[in-house]
Formats: sequence, C-alpha cells, structure tokens
Amino acid sequence: MYHTPVMMKECLEGLNLRPEGVYADVTFGGGGHSRAIMQGLTTGHLYAFDQDQDAANNVIDDERFTFIPQNFRYFKNFIQLYHHDKIDGVIADLGVSSHQFDTPEKGFSTRFEGRLDMRMSQSNPTDAATIVNTYDQAELTRILSLYGEVQNAHSFASDIVMARESEPIETTTQLKEALASRLPRGKENKVLAQVFQALRIEVNQEMEALSTFLAQCADVLRPGGRLVVMSYHSLEDRLVKNFTKTGNAEGKVEKDFFGNILTPYILINRKPIVPSEEEVAANPRARSAKLRIAERRPS
Repeated sequence: MYHTPVMMKECLEGLNLRPEGVYADVTFGGGGHSRAIMQGLTTGHLYAFDQDQDAANNVIDDERFTFIPQNFRYFKNFIQLYHHDKIDGVIADLGVSSHQFDTPEKGFSTRFEGRLDMRMSQSNPTDAATIVNTYDQAELTRILSLYGEVQNAHSFASDIVMARESEPIETTTQLKEALASRLPRGKENKVLAQVFQALRIEVNQEMEALSTFLAQCADVLRPGGRLVVMSYHSLEDRLVKNFTKTGNAEGKVEKDFFGNILTPYILINRKPIVPSEEEVAANPRARSAKLRIAERRPS
C-alpha cells in the first residue's frame, strides 16, 4: 500500500462533491483521495498535483483526470493554465506519505539507514545533509526550535556542529549517533522524530509552500466551493486555522464598517475533525491528523 488515506469519508463529505464539478487534489501521492473523488464525478474533472516523482506511477487513466507534477505552491497558475477561472473544491492531505516514510533512501524515517535526503522533489538542490553540514549553530537552533519544537534546541544544534567537525554527517544513522547522548531516556524516538521533522520542513520549505498555496485558494474557489485540508502537526494546523478563519497567515482579524469580520470563508467545522479511535487503531499514522473544512463566501 502506497499510503492509507486518513478520514476518507470525512474528506469526501467535506468537499460536498458536485458530479459536474471541477476539483483539485493538491497532494496526490498514492491517489487514494483522487480515486474516491473520481467515483463521485460524471462530467466533472479532477486536477492532481504532486512534486514527488514516484507519485507519477499512480496516475489515473481517465480523460476526466489531469496529473500535474508540481508543488502545490503553483496551484493557481496551473488551474488558470487549464482555462479555469474558478473551481468547486480543493483537498490537501499534508505531511509525508507512508511510501516516503518507508523508502529508506529518501531519508525521512528514523527507523532506517539511509542518506540524509528528505527531498519531496529530486529537483530540489538542497537536501538534509546539506543543511546539517553547512548551517551554522544559530540557524540549526532556529529550525529545530521552530519546525521541530525541540526542547533545548541549542544543545542539539551544538552536538551536530561538533560531530560534523570530525566527518560530514551524511546518513540518518550518523545523525542519530551524533545526538544519542542528548536524547532523554524513554523519549528517544519522539525527540528524533521532532529533529527529522524540522529538517524535512526546512529542506522542502513546507511552511512557505503551504502559506503560498492557502493564500491562492480564496481566489480560485467559486462561491460555495470547499477547501478541505488535513494537517499533521501544530505548525501546519495553525496556518490552516488562520487562513480559514481570517483569510491571512497571521490570523489577523479585519472588520468592516459595521464590525463584521472580513473573511473569505464560512467555517464548516469550528474545531478540527480528528480520526476515530478505530481508525487510529487500524492506522497509527492517523493519530495526529486534524481536518479543517471551509466554504468560500460569495465575493
């Protein structure tokens, strides 16, 4: 299995599919959500985006389907390139797919020996090894603290800088060994996962890409169109929450002359939807998922 889609039923309900509608799945991956959307379309069309070259192996052979091998930060440009001013819905399932985690040479997982790569797209010139071996201690501290929410990030950054003075840190095992003495007993795997997450986010500029994508959605969705976004860590969820609530990354509330909040969206769910206990038991990687759904207001 390339990837088990999380909260499939809730995502499809959130999109409120119109059989003749035009939709975008901007994180195609294994195509699980896309295939389910296609089953609900008659004369409609689905555009799918993914920058991972492996995702191209999962494309759907259907004239109602178009695969676009690009990062979703270019979402608006390509939708317009295909002559659509407005579309009916967008779904984004953020984070890393099971396939990416389970491919050792991609370097995403703490469980496998592999090169410190972590690139979602092989066209990206910067991999995790580059960051680990060239960022200064202050820069490493910043990303570990901001993107990994690593406690005592300064000390972890110091350990990395000291270790690379002996030899370059090129593999997941070398990085784990460099940090081994710093890891709190009983929480080794959790903290390593935070470190790896921080590096992955920096390598792929994930927060910048997400912010760019979310800023485009209000322009692309028709009135009544749905935005469905599933996130897996607090940084992503905060950004999605801010955009759906206020229309901007900072969550800054703007009001009109009468005191009404100016926002492009109506919230379908005020609190994030989370997976059931049964789903988490069947798919442990679903445990951190949070789903937010918003509907485009009339202009």
